[in-house]
Amino acid sequence: MVIEDVVAYPVWVGRRNQLLVKVTTDCGLYGWGEAGLPSREKAVMGAIEHYRGLIVGRDPMEVGRLWQLLYRSQYFEGGHVLSAAISAIDIALHDIRGKALGVPVWQLLGGKQREMVEAFGSCGTDSDEETIEQAAMLAKSGFRCVRLQLAWRDGAGRLEGETPGTYEARTAIARDAELVCAVRERLPSDVSLGVDYHHRLSVAEAASFCQRLPAGTLDFLEEPIRDECPSAYGALRRMTPIPFAIGEEFGSKWQALPYIEQDLMQFLRIDICLVGGFTEAMKVSAWAEAHYIDVMPHNPLGPICLAASIHLAAALPNFSWVEYLHSPVLPEPALDEELFPQRPKIDGTRFPLPTEPGLGVEVNEDVAKRKAFAFFEMPKLRRSDGSLTNW
Repeated sequence: MVIEDVVAYPVWVGRRNQLLVKVTTDCGLYGWGEAGLPSREKAVMGAIEHYRGLIVGRDPMEVGRLWQLLYRSQYFEGGHVLSAAISAIDIALHDIRGKALGVPVWQLLGGKQREMVEAFGSCGTDSDEETIEQAAMLAKSGFRCVRLQLAWRDGAGRLEGETPGTYEARTAIARDAELVCAVRERLPSDVSLGVDYHHRLSVAEAASFCQRLPAGTLDFLEEPIRDECPSAYGALRRMTPIPFAIGEEFGSKWQALPYIEQDLMQFLRIDICLVGGFTEAMKVSAWAEAHYIDVMPHNPLGPICLAASIHLAAALPNFSWVEYLHSPVLPEPALDEELFPQRPKIDGTRFPLPTEPGLGVEVNEDVAKRKAFAFFEMPKLRRSDGSLTNW
């Protein structure tokens, strides 16, 4: 069996594009992967086309060897465009291996560590009252972990194309701290509470937010600042005891290295569609286990990313919750049932372990070919003085 072709499908689904990747073999087996670099799909497609020339004709069962080939095949290693392309191909190769051996992917990763995969519920609107009610509803629905998406407030999360939103951190953190305290009061004491700032704050702003909260209010703070400078997280770590959930931007084990080795995080938000697929995600997760860091997979894309995250979570001893954006308060967008005729489905607040060979996801290529790629940019946020800030 050898790889026959690699095809990328940039498909508009819901409110953004998904970059689906199919790897085919000469014996009829195929696998699906997904690349995790939203709004830069065409750049990733260029890398995938280049990588196609490197792996066509090679044995798809040699996944680790092919990963090394793709990563080391250029003098300038790394970068998120390349890691996203490698991730999609690696996930598709694992799908092929599972199908070839007749087992779900989690069996290839050492077998299952658990009987189901627990999800956390997300909520957040521009209305404090609605956000409090949403959080309470999630807890009542059975979610044992609730995450507030504070990053989506103050106009920050309104996907308005090129229309810039406005975000003033100092104004936001004062209001957000009051909201978090109110939510904590409504939740049962055994429900974990986290907040996501989407790396929108500075060190001083993040510290100010944390210092406004009574001890025990938050169980984790997700991506409060950007990740390029680990020492900045070290400074913030010294200013607050709140656990950090970091890692959705990591594109390799080397990017994760200082955060793990310096104990700068307590939850690893690894993104299997960006970090390098199963091959790299398992290595980083095992490294995190040695530092007593739980894995909380980042899962913002589509059914392929979700399925891959579930298989990863099933095989890890150090797993907490998987991200699932859809819930009783955030219904799933109008996914085309024809596009994904087979995909993971949640049972209450948990995902059953897949039993089908491979990933257990099917894509209707005819529909994928018809669903046109659409130019899309993430919101461009500005402060009230007109200067650009993080989204």
